[in-house]
Amino acid sequence: MFFASDNGSGIAPEVLEALGRASTGTAMPYGADDTTARVRAHVREIFDAPEAAVYLVATGTAANSLALACYCPPWSAVYCHQSAHIEEDECNAPEFYTGGAKLVTLPGADARIDADALSETLAGAEGAPVHHPQKGMLSLTNATEAGTVYGPEDVARLAGIAHRHGVPVHMDGARFANALVSAGCSPAEMTWKAGVDALSFGGTKNGLMGAEAVVLFDPAKAWEFELRRKRGGHLFSKYRYLAAQMEAYLADDLWLDLARRANASAARLSEGIAALPGARLLHPTEGNAVFAEWPREGHRRAQAAGAAYYMWPGGQSLEGPGDTPLSARLVCSWNTDAAEIDSFLALLRG
Repeated sequence: MFFASDNGSGIAPEVLEALGRASTGTAMPYGADDTTARVRAHVREIFDAPEAAVYLVATGTAANSLALACYCPPWSAVYCHQSAHIEEDECNAPEFYTGGAKLVTLPGADARIDADALSETLAGAEGAPVHHPQKGMLSLTNATEAGTVYGPEDVARLAGIAHRHGVPVHMDGARFANALVSAGCSPAEMTWKAGVDALSFGGTKNGLMGAEAVVLFDPAKAWEFELRRKRGGHLFSKYRYLAAQMEAYLADDLWLDLARRANASAARLSEGIAALPGARLLHPTEGNAVFAEWPREGHRRAQAAGAAYYMWPGGQSLEGPGDTPLSARLVCSWNTDAAEIDSFLALLRG
């Protein structure tokens, strides 16, 4: 009963097999291998973006930070939701890679940026004097840190506001596949057709050992990205092992299948929790994460039986009246199975 994080899931068998194949023989280093060339072409095809620059890195933090750094000078601002991953969970890496760009956080229900708040903030930044941060980039997390999803129309609305103020748009897509299958649209509709300029295209949370793609829909940024990636220590010499993972991920739409499995598990878990006495969902379950609360006694039974998940927020105690509701975050993965979910729900019911 593991619901702590999709980072804890195993590697999809197809990906593990691809890594084994990649380890036979030799290949040119630093991304000059044939597998990388095929991956680049496949990503361009999937996104209907033949001119896009495509690069692989090993972590989402590197993908986000390097992409933002290509657009944001040190004196600029990165606009993001107040619970965005780049704000709460990356140890100031975006500030480090940009050389000091300031994160300006914005409110919004269910971890989605409020359009009016964005419009007001960017209007206030127009003509900012030398004493203030200058406009940099808007970053949208999709799926969000609350497990919700920006649909193409949501992305387009926010990107339209940003572009009217001369601000480019980045998408943190660590769970992009989960968002995409939830929204039921194409990769292009979710990204550049809606106004996204740069995408962090995640794979690690969805069955890869450790590989993310950065997709720059403006190829003019490609050389700067390459320099920043090398300078930042993220140009792998044995690059083919990143490419082998991504190639298997994209083959036969495996990435979408894995995301559908995770989302379906989250829906099953969410529906089960919502039906429990004294329980409620804190955010809509639109991707593979469930945010909910239920009575403390249910938490005690689940955790005594070895269930792994995060109390959310932290600091809540299992000591106290059993009927007091406590909140939690539970994340399903591509390999979460129905029996695991049902066993967990049985513990909560008592």
